[in-house]
Amino acid sequence: MEITEVRIKLMEDNSGSNERLQAFCSITFDDMFVIRDLKIIEGAKGFFVAMPSRKLTDRCHHCGTKNHLRSRFCNQCGARLDENRALRDADGRAKLHADIAHPINSACREKIQASVLANYAEELERSKMPGYTCRYDDFDEDFDTVPANPYEASSPAGASAQGPPLRRGPLRSHTQHARGGQSVLRGPHVAPRSEGRPQNAPADRDAEFGSGL
Repeated sequence: MEITEVRIKLMEDNSGSNERLQAFCSITFDDMFVIRDLKIIEGAKGFFVAMPSRKLTDRCHHCGTKNHLRSRFCNQCGARLDENRALRDADGRAKLHADIAHPINSACREKIQASVLANYAEELERSKMPGYTCRYDDFDEDFDTVPANPYEASSPAGASAQGPPLRRGPLRSHTQHARGGQSVLRGPHVAPRSEGRPQNAPADRDAEFGSGL
């Protein structure tokens, strides 16, 4: 698997808490698979690439609600949480995030980092030129051309797009009635006959007039 494209988004304002974050980037493998939101961070030993990650959570011992490991109080019940409940690495730093996608060996990590940092240096040079535009945001336009869902079943050939709507839910079963000592099946579409009225007797017009209003 080869890295076929790297796109960089330089940080316009990396002051304050984001002063170490220099850029976001995306990498494409074999022109088929994209991973977004990698971060280029300036550390004490130079620049390095951080993989996309999510914040770790744990459950409140009182109500069971999930809270971020940085939370001091439960967002649901307000109970005080243990500030040292996060796991720590060999250097004693709290593990607050988990990678969503990451290489599983050092060789792959070094290959990704070398490619990303090389493209980052080139992007810095391009940003100094007049008319510079960032290509990272072009991914949103690319995604608009992707089909909604390739696994959706297509309509049969020749089927009318405006046909009658399909009936949803289970069909109602026929009900059983007793007539003259014999059991008769009657569907739900057949209206029941009135008791004490002959089968062929004319309907009372006065009773039927306005009954549908």
